[in-house]
Amino acid sequence: MKERYEVKSVEETWKVAREFADELRPGDVVCLGGDLGAGKTTFTQGVASHWGAKKPVTSPTFCLVVEHPTDKHLLVHMDLYRLHDEDDVLTIGWEDYLARGAVLFVEWWDRAGDLIPPNAWKVSFSLGDDEESRVIEFSRI
Repeated sequence: MKERYEVKSVEETWKVAREFADELRPGDVVCLGGDLGAGKTTFTQGVASHWGAKKPVTSPTFCLVVEHPTDKHLLVHMDLYRLHDEDDVLTIGWEDYLARGAVLFVEWWDRAGDLIPPNAWKVSFSLGDDEESRVIEFSRI
């Protein structure tokens, strides 16, 4: 797996997401960052689809947390924008999800503070050179 990809379609984003999905293990935390519309939810959809999710993945902006049972792992998609600190994050079940072996996909992850483990994945999304392209970069926190 490379550290940086440039994609030009949803299909290419899903291809990268499938490759990444095979790297993930129970209890992993994936910190998603980037511009609005840069591909965070599309990427998460690709992982969920690859794992056999039974329902569509949509942005968790208004409900904070959405569980997506899959054939492989429980994928939990979180949007922490409306939360303020670690205490708020704990109230939405952070520790319980990790204890259950869920893989957490977290937008606005900085709100979780020290709850983010030191081995968490960071996946950054940015707009590319043209209207269709996006850049996806992988690192560890």
